[in-house]
Amino acid sequence: EQIAQIIADKKLPILADIRDESDEEVRIVLEPKSRAVDADDMMNALFRLSDLENRFSLNMNVLDKDRTPKVMGIREVLKQWVVHQIEVLVRRSQHRLDKIDARLELLGGYIIAYLNLDRVIEIIRNNDEPKPMLMDEFNLTDRQAEAILNMRLRSLRKLEEMELIAERDKLLEEREGLEKLIASPARQKTRLKKDLAELRKLYAEDTDIGKRRTMLVEAAPAREIPLEAMIEKEPVTVIMSQRGWIKAMKGHADLTQPDNFKFKEGDGHKFAFHAQTTDKLLMCCDNGRFYTIGADKLPGARGFGEPVASMVDMEPGTEPVTLIVADPKGKLLIASTWGRGFITNISDVVAETKKGRQVVNLKGDARLLVARPVPGDADHVAAIGENRKLVVFALSEMPEMAKGQGVMLQRYKDGGLSDATVFKLEEGLSWAMGGDSGRTRTENDLTMWRVARGAAGRLPPTGFPKTGKFD
Repeated sequence: EQIAQIIADKKLPILADIRDESDEEVRIVLEPKSRAVDADDMMNALFRLSDLENRFSLNMNVLDKDRTPKVMGIREVLKQWVVHQIEVLVRRSQHRLDKIDARLELLGGYIIAYLNLDRVIEIIRNNDEPKPMLMDEFNLTDRQAEAILNMRLRSLRKLEEMELIAERDKLLEEREGLEKLIASPARQKTRLKKDLAELRKLYAEDTDIGKRRTMLVEAAPAREIPLEAMIEKEPVTVIMSQRGWIKAMKGHADLTQPDNFKFKEGDGHKFAFHAQTTDKLLMCCDNGRFYTIGADKLPGARGFGEPVASMVDMEPGTEPVTLIVADPKGKLLIASTWGRGFITNISDVVAETKKGRQVVNLKGDARLLVARPVPGDADHVAAIGENRKLVVFALSEMPEMAKGQGVMLQRYKDGGLSDATVFKLEEGLSWAMGGDSGRTRTENDLTMWRVARGAAGRLPPTGFPKTGKFD
C-alpha cells in the first residue's frame, strides 16, 4: 500500500506498477517503467522512500539489579546481565547443595538401617511407637527415622549397601565442587563461560533451532537515482585503437579476430573486450592517472568512434596502458618503468570526473607500465627487466595502496622494468609464444627464480620472448 501510494504520488517515476500476488507465501511484484531501469537502482530508491528498509532507535531504559530505572548502553547492559547470570548460578548451586544435603541425610539413615536390618524390623514389629526408639538406639534424626518407617518392608530388604555408599560418595564429590564454586568468583566466571559455550552450540547457525530465518547482508547506502542515469543493460564489445579512438559495438563480437574490426588507415587494434552498457570502464594511462568512462557513453561502431581524449581530460602525449571493466571487487597490479609497484583495489581508483584520479606517483622520467587485473586465485608475482632478468616472489610481499609509488619489485643496474604479471604458482608461469599461432608456453619449475621481492633475478627460461613481455 505504501509503495502504491508512492507510485500514485509520482515520487518514483521509474516504477510503473506494483501487484500483490500473495497466496500461502508473500509475493510482491514490482514492474519498472521500461527495460532500461536497473533493478538494483530501483530497489535502492524504494529502500529510501518506503519502509522496505527502516531504521529505529533503541532506548534501553531498563531496571538494574537494584530495581532502579536507568538508561544503559549496550556495554553496561551486558555487564549487568553477566552479574545477574552469576547470581543465578550461585542461587542454583545453593539450591542444588541444599538438595544434596537433604539426600545425604536420608542416605545416612538408609545405610544404618541396612547395617542393622534385623534390629530395625524387630523394633518396628514390637513397638506401637517405633520412631523414638529408632532415633535413640541408632542416633537418627527425625527425617531419617521417618524415611525408614515410610519404606515398605520389601524396599528395606532390597537395600544395597554398595549402591547407597556409591550414591553417597558421588553426592559428596558433587557437594565439594558446589561449595568451591559458591566460594570462588573466579570459578563462577569459568563456569559461566562453559555454560555460554554450550548454549552457543545449542543455538549455532548450523542447528535446526539456531539457524537464521532471515538473511544478514550489508546494506548499501540508499540513494536517489536520477532518470538520466538509468541505462538499459545490453551487451557491447568495447574497441580502442592504437591511436586512442574508442567505440562500442552492439553485442559480444568474436575477439579472436581483432583485425576484422574497422579502423582508420594506419591505425589498428589495441584493446577489445566484452562489457555491458551498465558497466564502468577504467582506463589507466602512462602518466599514472586513471579515468572512468561509462560504457553507455561510448559512440557506436558504425564509424571509427571518437578519440578517447575528447571524453576525458587527458594530458597531451599520454598513452593508455590498460582499459578494462571496472569490477568494484577486483584488484590491480600496478608497476612503473622504474620497477616500483603495489596492489590497489579497483573500487579505490574509480574516478567520477573527467579529470580522473592520480593513482601512481611518478618521479623523473618514470611512466606507468603495468596495470594488470589480479585473479582471485593468484599468489605470486613475476617481474622481468629490460636486462632480461626474471624474478618470482609471493604476492603477499606487495602492499595494498590506494595511491603512491609502491615498493621495488626488482633491482636493476641498468634499464628498468619490462613487464610484470601475477599468476598461481602451482599452475606455472605462462607467456605467449608469439606469431599468429596464439599458443602459450608454461614453465612449472620456478625454483631458480623464486626470490624475495627486490632481488636482481636470473635469465628467464629458454624460449621466453625477446620482447620481454608475458603476453
